Amino acid sequence: MIRHIHILLLCCLLVSTALFSQNLNIIERSTMTFPGQQLANIWGYTAGGNEYALVGAANGMIVVNVTNPDNPTQIVQIPGPASSWREIKTYSHYAYVVSEGGGQIQIINLTNLPNNNLAYHSVNGGSGLTSGHALHIDETTGYLYVYGSNLNGGRAQVFNPNADPYNPTYSGFVNFVGYVHDGFVDNDLLYAGHIYAGQFSIVNMTNKSNPVLLGTQSTPGAFTHNTWKSGNTLFTTDEVSYSFLTAYDVSDPGDITFLDKIQVTPGSGSIVHNTHVIDDYAVTSWYKDGVAIIDGSRPANLVKVGLFDTYPNGSGSGFEGCWGVYPYFPSGNIVASNIKVQGTSDGQLWVLTPTYTRGCYLEGQVTAAASGQPLTGATIEIQNTPNFEYANATGEYKMGQVESGVFTVLVNYPGYYQYSGQVTLSNGVLTTLNVALIQIIKSPLPVELVRFDARADGQKALLSWETASETGNAGFEIQQSAGNTQQWEVLGFVPAKGDGTSPARYEFATPDLAPGYYTFRLRQLDLDGRHTFSPARQVTIFASSLQLSVSPNPVDDLCRLRIQSARPAKIEVEILDALGQATGLPLQVEVDAEADIPLSLGHLPAGIYYILLRSGQERVRKPVVKN
Repeated sequence: MIRHIHILLLCCLLVSTALFSQNLNIIERSTMTFPGQQLANIWGYTAGGNEYALVGAANGMIVVNVTNPDNPTQIVQIPGPASSWREIKTYSHYAYVVSEGGGQIQIINLTNLPNNNLAYHSVNGGSGLTSGHALHIDETTGYLYVYGSNLNGGRAQVFNPNADPYNPTYSGFVNFVGYVHDGFVDNDLLYAGHIYAGQFSIVNMTNKSNPVLLGTQSTPGAFTHNTWKSGNTLFTTDEVSYSFLTAYDVSDPGDITFLDKIQVTPGSGSIVHNTHVIDDYAVTSWYKDGVAIIDGSRPANLVKVGLFDTYPNGSGSGFEGCWGVYPYFPSGNIVASNIKVQGTSDGQLWVLTPTYTRGCYLEGQVTAAASGQPLTGATIEIQNTPNFEYANATGEYKMGQVESGVFTVLVNYPGYYQYSGQVTLSNGVLTTLNVALIQIIKSPLPVELVRFDARADGQKALLSWETASETGNAGFEIQQSAGNTQQWEVLGFVPAKGDGTSPARYEFATPDLAPGYYTFRLRQLDLDGRHTFSPARQVTIFASSLQLSVSPNPVDDLCRLRIQSARPAKIEVEILDALGQATGLPLQVEVDAEADIPLSLGHLPAGIYYILLRSGQERVRKPVVKN
């Protein structure tokens, strides 16, 4: 191992100087590098006044004494099967470890710490379990749950360590929900993350032989990786590019309510991984972004209040950087595991000290002054900051930041005068700002548009519109936006032909369009330079047949399927091996004209596979190479 110790400067603690810098409210204490061993997830253990990082490494669990955060020392590595995946949790004075490389459930007796002679063995409680992707322990009831194992299609397996923590017994499995990648359990309520189904489920586990499904919920990235609960709020992560940490109200499992979602570096494409909650702070590993702290005390208004980049030479999408983070030491220090130092195969442990700070919350409603009606989609901006928000369907908005002080707020809505005013923001304090915008009254424009329609015509879109009268009309600019980008491009221009009194009719056919969703509008231009926009119209262009593309190919772990359909359909997606045998349960996907679906092959050995699509009588099969 190689140890790097860093001198701390008091000025690093000043929040105001770090507000928009890379690192915020978290300082580095030390790092430790493990040559030739990549790291996976991490956990912690405290006993006898000492704090220990339990580090999942490629060749087994490493115990590191981090009681002195500036001088961590390795105590021992407990050997285990070679694997890039290793997950650890503790119960009583035992560590429980699972790996996709095998080894059943490894149980390590931590009683002798800080000495290095730790007893350990591997068991499966008579279940036949040989491997697992992740695990969690219900700290209220003491039951152990293993996810993504070799049993029952990766469904949640339940073990009872209460009578003998060193030899837990098998209690069964949850037989009615599919593959579980990771999950959280408390007081017999299981919150299971179904990564391939893109949702989480809530299961009552009071009767281990007869679990009861209480509710399910899809997540924004449709690749639900990790769940963690605090009070009535469940936090989830989606392990895909441009992903979010998302909060839900799960107080009624039959009526799960979306609250808010957040990215720590919007637009970068970064991937969130694991989150844990302490005192309503979601402490989260975010791959190439490092460690993030999100204030979840107002879960419908999530605020980034801490960030430390453990992978400073990398950014954006990709499964590199910070795998896991553990925030529960009595000292308040955090330990985080980097998969590897960039450009090497050496895993890296980070010891960090956070300053937990509440966000400053700004919330309110935007309405029209004359009518009191909500202005849906109004933009709210805290000037000279990155904070920007849209009003929802009722005109309400919620936003926040970590920096306190006096700021200028700008509120805009098309056809209304801008609002500009100052607010005083304070940490941990809700500031309410309701804004009533005044409409801009203009003289009537010289063109009266009475109809504008758009429809698909094969691979083209056919636009038609009609005016009741025209005076001083130069013509119509045709604008198109593909998908949901709201980025408009000009397709053409149609000169005016109205005589000023009679109705005029127009048509415009687009060039051939790729399958997908398109939005069209007219920009009517006057001879005096004024212009106005028509309402927008949407058109769906379908493919001529079911089509599939896979990228990247070859793939290390995560690839994306681009599916195009000739009609709205339910598509069945299945992974076949080289012999044409299914490697797992099929995935059901609803496709309108097109869909972009993440698919993980990381659990499969290297080789050639086939992605098979089924829709009615249609079949499409594409080969993919797994590295």
